[in-house]
Amino acid sequence: MTPKYLVTGGAGYVGSVVAAHLLARGHRVTVLDDLSTGFAEAVPEGAEFIEGRVQDAARWLDGSYDGVLHFAASSQVGESVAKPEKYWENNVGGTMALLAAMRSAGVRALVFSSTAATYGEPAAVPITETAPTAPTSPYGASKLAVDHMIGGECAAHGLAAVSLRYFNVAGAHGPLGERHEPESHLIPLVLQVALGRREAINVHGEDYPTPDGTCVRDYIHVADLAEAHLLALDAMTADTVPAGEHLICNLGNGNGFSVREVIETVRKVTGHPIPETTAPRRPGDPAVLVASAEAARERLGWTPSRPDLADVVADAWAFARLREEEGA
Repeated sequence: MTPKYLVTGGAGYVGSVVAAHLLARGHRVTVLDDLSTGFAEAVPEGAEFIEGRVQDAARWLDGSYDGVLHFAASSQVGESVAKPEKYWENNVGGTMALLAAMRSAGVRALVFSSTAATYGEPAAVPITETAPTAPTSPYGASKLAVDHMIGGECAAHGLAAVSLRYFNVAGAHGPLGERHEPESHLIPLVLQVALGRREAINVHGEDYPTPDGTCVRDYIHVADLAEAHLLALDAMTADTVPAGEHLICNLGNGNGFSVREVIETVRKVTGHPIPETTAPRRPGDPAVLVASAEAARERLGWTPSRPDLADVVADAWAFARLREEEGA
């Protein structure tokens, strides 16, 4: 029987790319998304689409599913500070309802889209899974609460689960790419300057203890990220992540790129000048965030195949131009 998976939040950026990878492997895919931040046209062709909230997953989830890949969440750090109740309801309450629906249906495999925001200000880099978790926002705190919730579900009810904590996701997978309103991520913001939609890119702080004074971040291609999710499913199918285990893995390239390195890469890839303006530091921005992905390599067999920043930017640029041609 062909495996069948529910992808919550599968009309969003990462969820849609993962759904496309599942379909390419020949799996059956159902996308559940309320379209509050996702887009119906991003649901890959061949996937069944259900417009609905993850809190109501019990209406559709049954024993025909082999597992769930859970992306449905609110994910803006700034908004979480202003509206923490939204993040507790959507991220924690939504996952609690999903776990109950899985338990009732007998679906015992879960891949969870967690976040490096669970670590907060890192004491050391690269960050490993044993680093202290001290989130600095309700968003990070809500994701950490979900990780704790999943751990309890595994221990008490025999769920097999993998939480993937990743840092800055970028790039595109053909017609599937990054679309946020408002946009807050660096690479698409710099590409907006190249497209003439912005006059300049703000560089928030240039006096950090880094080689060029700007923040350093670990970027991962969205297609590499999707492949890690499929490897996590493989690990549970093969019982290398058995029932009752909750495996947490960081994902990243293991090396970082500064804000100015990103801007310069966009200049080279696009051929456009990118004017800069200097802005004050943003509160809570660590100087360096770089992940150690050794656990993912050892337990899942995952190695990023697109570590070059220029390749990441080139795919994001192709997607941005496609959107521009479509008038979107």
